[in-house]
Amino acid sequence: MSTTESRLTAPEPAKPAANQATKETLEDYTLRFAPRSYRRWTPMVVATTALGGIAYMADFSIGAGIGLAHGTGNALVAIAVAAVVIFVTGFPLAYYGARYNIDLDLITRGSGFGYYGSVLTSVIFASFTFIFFALEGSIMAQGLKIGLGMPLWLGYLVSTLMVIPLVIYGMKALSKLQVWTTPVWLILMVAPLVYLVATDPGTVDRFLSYAGTDGEGGVNTASVLLGAGVCLSLIAQIGEQIDYLRFMPPKTGTNKRAWWTAVVMAGPGWVVLGALKQAIGVFLAVYILAEVGPTAAPEPIQQFRGAFDAMMPSWMVIPLAVALVVISQIKINVTNAYSGSLAWTNSFTRVTGRYPGRMVFVLVNLAFALILMEADMFSFLNSILGFYSNCAIAWVVTVATDIGVNKYLLKLSPRRPEFRRGMLYAVNPVGVVAFVASSGLSIAMYFHALGDTLQPYSPVAAAVIAFVLTPLMAVVTKGRYYLRRTDDGIAEPLLDAEGNPSGTTYDCHVCHQPYERPDLAACQTHDAVVCSLCLSTDKLGDHVLPATA
Repeated sequence: MSTTESRLTAPEPAKPAANQATKETLEDYTLRFAPRSYRRWTPMVVATTALGGIAYMADFSIGAGIGLAHGTGNALVAIAVAAVVIFVTGFPLAYYGARYNIDLDLITRGSGFGYYGSVLTSVIFASFTFIFFALEGSIMAQGLKIGLGMPLWLGYLVSTLMVIPLVIYGMKALSKLQVWTTPVWLILMVAPLVYLVATDPGTVDRFLSYAGTDGEGGVNTASVLLGAGVCLSLIAQIGEQIDYLRFMPPKTGTNKRAWWTAVVMAGPGWVVLGALKQAIGVFLAVYILAEVGPTAAPEPIQQFRGAFDAMMPSWMVIPLAVALVVISQIKINVTNAYSGSLAWTNSFTRVTGRYPGRMVFVLVNLAFALILMEADMFSFLNSILGFYSNCAIAWVVTVATDIGVNKYLLKLSPRRPEFRRGMLYAVNPVGVVAFVASSGLSIAMYFHALGDTLQPYSPVAAAVIAFVLTPLMAVVTKGRYYLRRTDDGIAEPLLDAEGNPSGTTYDCHVCHQPYERPDLAACQTHDAVVCSLCLSTDKLGDHVLPATA
């Protein structure tokens, strides 16, 4: 237990929101800067934990769906295009999360959206987590049906309930789970692929020559963009990576190489493994297509059953395939449940001024996911992801552009991130206008409102409009809506000499708990400081500093 945690005591009974918030072992710094005293992991442990969360099987389904529809050539190009976009946009977000120890919602607040404006994107991110929880749960239920004869409806319920004990204790439990299960998962995933390629080289030729259901073959722009749009629905995965990266240790002269390696590998670098899995999904779907047909070929349990069947005795095939699916589902869905609970809690607390605790929204997120599973979302997967990707692209590109262009090139956005109530305007038109315009227009294109010809270009439109409008709005508004005030009323600098958030602690005079310097601001009505969560739950605004001219 960290020094900060050991000193936590129950605050005054009259402060129920603060009382709930101080149970940090359970709450895992849900709405806060992650303090230095809690961040005891090495860069590589954080990176391994973050990468463990991308063990999901959805990539195999996504790649297979694109490949079967448009052919291998179009699928591989689409996967590569999406991977480049995800890597480029994910890098600045991952850096800010790791350097300043805040999650993507807190980054978004100060990167063009404002204190309440980022509620929009929190809901988008929460939707991402339960959509992908439902997708992974559906895949696990398919495995349980084949392996144990379990009805799908019961498999959906089992896959939902089994993650609750694992997600309760946040980063401490998740780091152990991800580190210990990753080697097993890698062996089960890679071994059959290597065996097939080594023993039957013809599988590679059939894979590369597969033309898709349209039978045309060749690479064409419309098919590539339609496929890339589905892959780009995963762009919001960077938010889940940052939920782990915010626990990176301070960057120093002695650990900077390991620090940067971990940030790049576990931040935008997740997409490298993701793209490989999508390509493997195409390969395995083509391999088993003749045996199971186009309906079942996108199902990972069928893909790996076919692959394992080629390399081992029949009695081992089903158990190993089911084991791979179950391990993968657990690894990703604890992350989906965890990150979704953070996003819902962030939104709810800001809108209502009440903090019900992260576990409430773990259950809310799981309920949404279970409803989607029971509605058989797997059967219309590509349609859901193609629509959702427009919103996710608009959000991530807007924030990445604000950091890369508005902060570093135009210098209209404050370089140091800000998330505390009172320091930010309620709404910043820079990000909100760029996001609403880009997502709205791209969704209209996706649903053919602007004609059939433009429909495949909706993800491109989302990215381009967000990239153009974000700096344009910053120039038009002259950056005046980023900071409501520049002085938080505390004399000590926010950052230390190495540019890391300061580790000095102060006691919040509302909940009487110690918090580190970046999590606090001076109180308007007392000669004292108030933590960020107590500011968020201050319904009357008594403690919130006034705006400065």
